[in-house]
Amino acid sequence: MWAFWTSTLANVFLLLQFAMRFPAIHVSLSAAKQFQNETDRLALLEFKHQIYDDPFGVLNSWNHSQYHCQWEGVTCSTRHQRVVALTLMDRQLSGTISPHVGNLSFMRFIQLGENQFHGEIPQEFGRLFRLRVLNLLKIFIFHTNNLTGEIPSSIGNLSSLTTLALGYNNLEGNLPSEMGLLKKFAILTAGGNKLSGIIPASIFNCSAIIAISVPANSFHGNLPTNIGLTLPNLEGLYLGANKFYGNFPTSITNASGLEVLDLSRNKFEGQIPANLGDLTNLIVFDLYDNLFGNLFH
Repeated sequence: MWAFWTSTLANVFLLLQFAMRFPAIHVSLSAAKQFQNETDRLALLEFKHQIYDDPFGVLNSWNHSQYHCQWEGVTCSTRHQRVVALTLMDRQLSGTISPHVGNLSFMRFIQLGENQFHGEIPQEFGRLFRLRVLNLLKIFIFHTNNLTGEIPSSIGNLSSLTTLALGYNNLEGNLPSEMGLLKKFAILTAGGNKLSGIIPASIFNCSAIIAISVPANSFHGNLPTNIGLTLPNLEGLYLGANKFYGNFPTSITNASGLEVLDLSRNKFEGQIPANLGDLTNLIVFDLYDNLFGNLFH
């Protein structure tokens, strides 16, 4: 539980940091100029059309009489007036996510967490090559999303993506190996789903990763023996309540910045390296309910 809350709070902090990079923009434009970026406006209206319950009237401002860069939750760039952020966290919105979001080609930040979206993640998200943060996460005790289906392989096209937060939905299937193509990929949170299979080796080769949080799924397999070498910047590894097995990855001691290591409720075995004490930043170390014998050597 401590690891879960630590993961959640750290994720929120990081997402807020990204959000602060996109200050709200208030513009006053002539009627002739207001609708010059018709593609963005129509894509947003299609997103609205997929929402069937908006109890707070959040999307009331999304109408033809108001410039779309002034709509609630929408942020546009200063220079080109293109939509760069969609921030509608915890608005109790119900509906599906429109594939037309993929037409918002300047989008960098999508925050739809803590709502009641359902259905699948559109493959069209793969068009958003500028996207840095995609957060469809349900956190704390707010209103859950209910996304289903598999994580689309087109995620691998999001070359600017740094953070992918999909936790606590009903996603199934494997993590796509294409995620390993993301050179800037730093944070993956996908706990509390129905994901399974082996975590692709390509993900463990993303040297920019600082946190992998996938507890409470059905992942299995061995961890790479060189994980501490391929992920030198790793700060948090949350793998609790899965079906991993094999020996403890001794190379993890090379990840000198590691703060949280949660391998609880799996089937790891073997011995723990005595030099684990070299990880001076380690705060949480949880091996509960595994198959370890004499722990240290």
